[in-house]
Amino acid sequence: MRKPRIIIIGGLSAGPSAAAKARRVNENAEIILFEKTAHISYATCGIPYALSGKIQSRDKLIVVQPDQLVKRFDIDLHLNEPVTDIDPNAHMVYTHKGAYQYDKLIFATGGRAILPHIEGIEEYNNWAHAKTLEDFDKIMKQDVVAKSDHITIIGAGLIGLENAENLVKIGKKVTVIELGDHVLANWDAKFATMAEKVLIDNGIDLRLKTSVVGVDATTNELILNTGERLYTDYTLIGISIRPNTEMLTSKGAEHLPNGALIVNEKMETSIEDVYAAGDCASIPHKLTGESGWFPMGTHSNKGGRTAGANAVGGESAFDGGYGTAIMKLFDFTIARTGMGPKELKRKGINFKSSFSISGTTPGFYPDQKDLFLEIYFDPETKVLLGAELMGERGVDKRVDVLSTAIYAKLTIDDLPKLDLAYAPPFSPAKDPVIVAGFVAGNSITEGYQEVSVTEADEIFSNPNISNYIILDVRNPSEIHKNGLIEDSINIPLDDLRDRLSELNKHKHIFVYCAKGLRGYLSSLILLHHGFENVSNIGGGFTAWDKIIQKSVSLELD
Repeated sequence: MRKPRIIIIGGLSAGPSAAAKARRVNENAEIILFEKTAHISYATCGIPYALSGKIQSRDKLIVVQPDQLVKRFDIDLHLNEPVTDIDPNAHMVYTHKGAYQYDKLIFATGGRAILPHIEGIEEYNNWAHAKTLEDFDKIMKQDVVAKSDHITIIGAGLIGLENAENLVKIGKKVTVIELGDHVLANWDAKFATMAEKVLIDNGIDLRLKTSVVGVDATTNELILNTGERLYTDYTLIGISIRPNTEMLTSKGAEHLPNGALIVNEKMETSIEDVYAAGDCASIPHKLTGESGWFPMGTHSNKGGRTAGANAVGGESAFDGGYGTAIMKLFDFTIARTGMGPKELKRKGINFKSSFSISGTTPGFYPDQKDLFLEIYFDPETKVLLGAELMGERGVDKRVDVLSTAIYAKLTIDDLPKLDLAYAPPFSPAKDPVIVAGFVAGNSITEGYQEVSVTEADEIFSNPNISNYIILDVRNPSEIHKNGLIEDSINIPLDDLRDRLSELNKHKHIFVYCAKGLRGYLSSLILLHHGFENVSNIGGGFTAWDKIIQKSVSLELD
């Protein structure tokens, strides 16, 4: 009986995962893997940390050595042999060395870094992408880390900012250039603004709404769309990637607008006997039911594993993802899961949001840190749709809890019922996830409205809207120390019941405190005393100061 032949194209992440799983499922299959370079299975996400020396050896980036794949899993490995064409009808794969027939094909070609149009880039040698091991080797060969004082990074996504942080930490002057209004385009502007402040506070020269339109190779100057010429020793380009799928899309494979191949839960493409996994493929979006593109190593491994099992006769399914991501940003961590407001609005999905600030440890435990958390949920079913969060400690734990909650289709009412671990070094008795559930639930059931600081700022900045009062319920000493929102009146929470006559019941009352709790309590007092239009500003003055960054000082008598 002839052995089934499985051909895998691509050796970075999804391909080796597919090969290893296929072998574990079927010992008798012939498995051939083609890789266009000399390397397989290395950690692209570790490159920024290798540049700074946090990862001290290039060898540490190699996850699986070629010999291990050959000997342990009996894979016929073809390095430095790029596939040049595929004939799906004949089930043939072509390289410069020959033609190979397959029974099942796994397409795991990943994506390539995008190079924007920059006039003169062809004559400019002092630049690189920071995506592949070949990119890393080029940077090391040019001795960039030792010879460069100033490095410019084009693109303020995850990889761009990770490179920026690592280069700053080894003493480099870093400029980050981003065409968009904010860094980290997948996050809401509130969180992007906080991230930008962290970058600037750590010495990064951040240029938003800016692009590089040309380069003068004779002077090492980048020419910006503003007309400015920026001298730099070296440039790293990390804008985004484009799926490497032309060999199959040209044969009629169904794909997303960016070229990512559309697959089902078995990782099957629209072409018979062809699977796809990794950055070249979409996966099901668990929240919308549509195909989504999430170029992350987690999905590459899962997708490759699923494709490998099914290609040799197994029964496996990968039912998709929903955009969970996290990154370290100096002393802070920023994360997200599910759908944020940008995607929800773009898809026309009705949602409500709730913003909270909670300590990641109890107030009595030393060195408490704040966690900024916003959750998005269906206002009718209360099912959690997404979350974004940022803080100095404990972000990773909370985003994984919230990701699990989204997977399980939990509601905001379910969050406070979770039995989460508690001990003072790790969490307060009311964990930030628990608090987020309480805050969201209260905003629905207790009659007051919650508004974000950005929504409040839009109202306060509109000269055509004036029938409101901004009520600060903090103590005067806090205002003297930290400032306040312009045009606020101050009535401390503990004095509020005795001074209600100072407020006009016919006006919209916007209440805020330091972080939200006293604003919530004040909102309830106002409602109980006949004030009908009351809004608590989520996150209070702390969120206002970090996100809106417009406050005024008040000198006490």
